[in-house]
Amino acid sequence: MQGVFNYWEFLAGIGLFLWGMSQLELAIKELAGNSFKNILHTYTDKAWKGILVGTLITAILQSSSLVTLMVLAFLGGGMLHLRNALGVVLGANLGTTFTAWIVATFGFKISVADFAFPFLAIGVMTYFLNNSRPFLKNTGVFLLGFGLLFLGLDYMKLAIDTYASAVELSAFREYGLWWYLVLGVVVTAMIQSSSAMIVIVLSGVNAQVIGTDHALSMIIGANIGTTFTLILGAVGGTADKKRLALANFGFNFLTGIFCFFWIDQLIFATIYVFDLRDPLMELVLLNSLINGLMILGFFPFLSPLEGWLKRRFRSDIPKGSSRFVKNVPLDLPSVALIALEKELDGVLKDTLKLVWKIIHKHKGPKKDASVWRKITFQPKNLLQDYQQLKDLEVELFQFVLSLQEKNLSPEEANRLSEMTHTLRLLVVGAKEFKDVVHNLKEMEDATEPFVGEVLADLQGEVKDFLTVFEEYHRLEKKDVLILKTVEEKLKSNYSALIHSLYSHLRNKKTDVSISTLANVIQQVFSGLGLIWEGIGSMQKIVPAELEKR
Repeated sequence: MQGVFNYWEFLAGIGLFLWGMSQLELAIKELAGNSFKNILHTYTDKAWKGILVGTLITAILQSSSLVTLMVLAFLGGGMLHLRNALGVVLGANLGTTFTAWIVATFGFKISVADFAFPFLAIGVMTYFLNNSRPFLKNTGVFLLGFGLLFLGLDYMKLAIDTYASAVELSAFREYGLWWYLVLGVVVTAMIQSSSAMIVIVLSGVNAQVIGTDHALSMIIGANIGTTFTLILGAVGGTADKKRLALANFGFNFLTGIFCFFWIDQLIFATIYVFDLRDPLMELVLLNSLINGLMILGFFPFLSPLEGWLKRRFRSDIPKGSSRFVKNVPLDLPSVALIALEKELDGVLKDTLKLVWKIIHKHKGPKKDASVWRKITFQPKNLLQDYQQLKDLEVELFQFVLSLQEKNLSPEEANRLSEMTHTLRLLVVGAKEFKDVVHNLKEMEDATEPFVGEVLADLQGEVKDFLTVFEEYHRLEKKDVLILKTVEEKLKSNYSALIHSLYSHLRNKKTDVSISTLANVIQQVFSGLGLIWEGIGSMQKIVPAELEKR
């Protein structure tokens, strides 16, 4: 009926548009998600690179939410500095304007439905006929999402074009630009898509329901309203999530309010400088310029802003012994695995430090202490170091159990299994040393020279082991032959030391029993062997594309 706004057609258009965008996001994530994660991981060592990468990835994925999720994962995993993460967020705000350019260029100048139907038909057929082939299946989802996006646009455009005189937006004209700004904020916060809101605005401008200044006010509101998605996600979240949400809101709010007071000047400058007469192209250009001004305005202040944000939300820093995994969301298993790998690097270093302290720097009881005190001697600081290692092991195993519940690929499941095995090797290796602390002190206090020689040999063995590890660790390309050589050397040195022990003390009595000495030798070499096996196991964990990160 003429004069009545067809809300159902309009809402159906919004629904199809949002669904199409979600399908596009899903398909691109499956088709090239790992590539984008690697780009984000590799090329964000500088804030300006973060801006470029954030713009590029968001323009392709058309999902600032997905990009933000990646940023949070890398930030929490210690693979991205907060300053550079802020750069990615700034770039994401610019990249998300790409949809508006596509819509303004094609959406109102061709028969959108005719354009969408071939994508829908090919996409559906590709999806159903190739359901067992992931690449073709995801290609079908991509085409389907693209078709739905433009079909939704067609419904919105028709609903507004046909019944333009009844659209409620015009009722706000008498209230001034503030109402349009607030409307843009509220509607975008409700539908949680600035791209959909901008398409609605472009449809209104195309139907001449609202003017350029009112439309730009709504677009500014949309840029502010879209930050509420991250704000809602930050409620009850980690400190990093709250910091990013606060920064993103600050970027868009401050820039939006500044530009709102200069709307007329911005519109005039766009017409004068770029000589644009198409209101749709003028609006999308203004939208990009506003986000460009945001980047220029905040980029010089990212370092002080990083320091200010790090002082916020300290009470929301997750509890636990881990350095990285406690901050990493499990939504991106591949990134969570990288964070777990970094934790293993820390576990290895802590294990080697503990071994060195046990074998070289243990402080025993005084000489006049009781025999029982000497026998049961366990230095408090060494026990605390070992307990911290155990607490970290428990926390990492809990993280592994949570990660196993996610939809892991076979490759990711194998990596997780290798990491779990490596973690256990390192901690058990540390335990071998922890269990002989009192025996080492007993050997140190012995009067028999040969016992002192055995202790010196063990200390030398550990020193040589750490030297070899440092040399091996510095190698860009790890050689499996080195691993095997060290394993053989440990076995050979163990046999030689045990043979020497029995040769010297077969018929002698000492203040340290031969069984105690043999046990210490066995546990020291066992501990070194387990740790070295763990080092070798870590080389199987790192995927080829991340070895040079």
